[in-house]
Amino acid sequence: MSVIKYRLITLVIGFLGLVFFLPLPWLDAETSKTEIDFNTDIRPILSNKCFHCHGPDAEHRKGGKKGKGIRLDNGAGAFEDLGGYQIIVAGHPEKSDLIERVITEDEDDIMPPPKKGKRLTEKEVALLRQWIKEGAKYSKHWSYVRPKRVELPQMNNAIDYFILKRLKKEALKPAPEADRYSLLRRLTMDLTGLPPSLEETDRFINDKNPEAYENLVDRLLSSSAYGEHWARSWLDLARYADSFGYAQDTYREIWLYRDWVVKAINDNMPFDQFTIEQLAGDLLKSPTQDQIIATGFNRNTMTNNEGGVDREEFRVVAVKDRINTMMQVWMGTTATCSQCHDHKYDPISQKDFYQMYSIFNNTEDANHVLDEPKIFIYKSDEEKEKIETLKKEINDTKEKIGKTIKEKKDEFIKAQEEWEGTANLNPKRISKTIGKIIKIEKGDRNKKQKQQLKDYFSTLFPATKTLSAELKMAEKKLDAIKINSTLIMKEIKEKDKRRKAHIHLRGNFTSLGEEVSEGVPEELFPFPADLPKNRLGFAQWLVHKDNPLTSRVIVNRYWELLFGIGLVSTSEEFGSQGERPSHPELLDWLATEFIRLNWDSKKIIRLMVTSATYRQSSVVVGDYQRDPDNRLLSRGPRFRMSAEMIRDQALFVSGLLSKKMYGPSVKPPQPKFGLKAAFGKSTDWEDDTGENRYRRGLYTTWRRSAHYPSMAVFDAPSREFCTVRRIPTNTPLQALAMMNDPVYWEAAQALALRVLSAKEHSTLDSRLTYAFHLCLTRSPKKEELTLLKGLYKKIKKHISEEATRAEKITGKSLIKVPKEIKVLEAATWTMLANSLLNLDEMIMKR
Repeated sequence: MSVIKYRLITLVIGFLGLVFFLPLPWLDAETSKTEIDFNTDIRPILSNKCFHCHGPDAEHRKGGKKGKGIRLDNGAGAFEDLGGYQIIVAGHPEKSDLIERVITEDEDDIMPPPKKGKRLTEKEVALLRQWIKEGAKYSKHWSYVRPKRVELPQMNNAIDYFILKRLKKEALKPAPEADRYSLLRRLTMDLTGLPPSLEETDRFINDKNPEAYENLVDRLLSSSAYGEHWARSWLDLARYADSFGYAQDTYREIWLYRDWVVKAINDNMPFDQFTIEQLAGDLLKSPTQDQIIATGFNRNTMTNNEGGVDREEFRVVAVKDRINTMMQVWMGTTATCSQCHDHKYDPISQKDFYQMYSIFNNTEDANHVLDEPKIFIYKSDEEKEKIETLKKEINDTKEKIGKTIKEKKDEFIKAQEEWEGTANLNPKRISKTIGKIIKIEKGDRNKKQKQQLKDYFSTLFPATKTLSAELKMAEKKLDAIKINSTLIMKEIKEKDKRRKAHIHLRGNFTSLGEEVSEGVPEELFPFPADLPKNRLGFAQWLVHKDNPLTSRVIVNRYWELLFGIGLVSTSEEFGSQGERPSHPELLDWLATEFIRLNWDSKKIIRLMVTSATYRQSSVVVGDYQRDPDNRLLSRGPRFRMSAEMIRDQALFVSGLLSKKMYGPSVKPPQPKFGLKAAFGKSTDWEDDTGENRYRRGLYTTWRRSAHYPSMAVFDAPSREFCTVRRIPTNTPLQALAMMNDPVYWEAAQALALRVLSAKEHSTLDSRLTYAFHLCLTRSPKKEELTLLKGLYKKIKKHISEEATRAEKITGKSLIKVPKEIKVLEAATWTMLANSLLNLDEMIMKR
């Protein structure tokens, strides 16, 4: 949409706004209205100051008659007769004990108590008075009410209608459209996580088609890089990692799940199906291999392999983590505190939590060192047949050995005893493990040790020696075939093995309370009668068209990834403790539109990025203080990129980035710290060489106890638990990492050689312009080019003052300088390239 059309919409709003925007019951506090609204004005006060002691948590509720507790989160509790008085008397603030308690100066009576929180402000007390005077009407929390869709006039993009309406109300004007170079870079980074190539830049800038921008959007949405980029945020939610977690934190194989996410996003799998396959793909009728792999979502929980752990304890921890994760990811609701007691602020009881726990309590995984169940993925039918043949051969040979030993039992025992005596005299001829077992008195050996000795001697016993050699050869052949596997969910089907679920008193899995059956928090959204009460039904409950939360939560997350902050800024919390939406009508419209589009993620994202709102310049015009955080969307988005984007971009502009997709996680260069995980191996690794060294950040090995340092410094999470949003920080370590980390240093070297090797750029001005354009998708301004020329000269002079400086700069990585390029020139351009890669514009989305 052109800027002219965008401005015209403003005029349309002036005439049609009142017609098409009927007031909703939860508009902003500033909105002109005739009465106080509970959700807008009162709920935040009660939630922040009262619900902790007078909310849904019945067990810990304070005050009231006979220790029953006073409840303020609903009318039934607030209006209850407490023996001649009421906390709230509708229409009469002067008779309401609530008002008396919040204004008194008596420290024994004042609410909240001084030790529990700050007293109410004069404005808050005035709002409470007015609300009670008007009848003290309660209403359901806004996010638990099904979204309402507002009918709109015919227009190019509905998003702009809502944004312009709000800007008009605030007497603000939208920023002009960003220039084509900025739009190209912003859009390409947002949809693919990579900057545009020189070819794509030329193509777009020179495209005179009125639909050039829309065509660019479609090309980027169909790019394979799109799925790689958008998978990153989902993997944060899924707490994907390549290690078990906890003290030992050894490696596990689950990268096939990561690859499934990338493929599903690239294929534009409808979000409801995307949900169902991850939570219950194995329960679908005749599930495919991919649908089973998808269930790895809930196998990303940590597994504790430390010796002596109670496996049931950590199995329970994993199940609880799955409930907490799913409620955050799909419902935008924190349910963690309900493990131990009723939720303090939202209608999720402890019983609700364990009813959900019951749904996920009967899967076969059990915090075992083997981390089963798994699915094995074969490269071909021939490979599968070969493996099955070898497995049969191994099992048959083991049976023959066992049968022979049984037939010659006395002979075998006698021969083994004689051998043990001999072996004791010649310990160097046997392994250390067997030698240690032999030294143990026979009566003190455990079952495992006895079996180890028996298996070892079977390789020496004449009657089984040949068979043992055949077994060893078959096992060696099987080990030589690399079979990929991944962790999956699998339901326990045997009735006698299925686990019962109980409320865990105070969250303690050994202290069991009431037995519970499968269920969900009914006050959030009742469970439809036609759905099965299992994982499949739960997944379908989450994406049911009448569920008030899921569609809101997901479109809000998409908005956050594009605009830097969600319409609900607390994207992890849509409950009473979360922030209200900045544009509630827009959020509801997007949520209903998402469902109307059959959960088509690409279409809803396309709608967002084709809006004039998204296409605004990010340059601040007018009074910055009127909208400092851009919550009103008076300008385009501007925020720092994610850790993976910063790294991938540096590799891309330098020409190093590999386009290889999928496969096992890789190990790019990282510092050697010489550290070890507790009871485990070194946290260092041997850096990959060749293509794997330069793959996208998405494919980097993710170890929970020591995740990749240069991404950790840019706020990448450990993924021990679900991360809904990364909170950006700004620290000196980030600049130091970009100047000195091997990844960025090699990128600087490669960028320097790319510039010097370009035959069409032989002059200093041409090379500087070329390098600048590679990095920032635009040509330098005259003053910027002057500064770069001055920097080039200063760097070259500094390096030439010491004979070894150039060699030190060019010899720090695997990037070798061609003979035809002078070392001094390569070193100078490496330092200059390092400066370009560190520019603010390089790591910020504008």
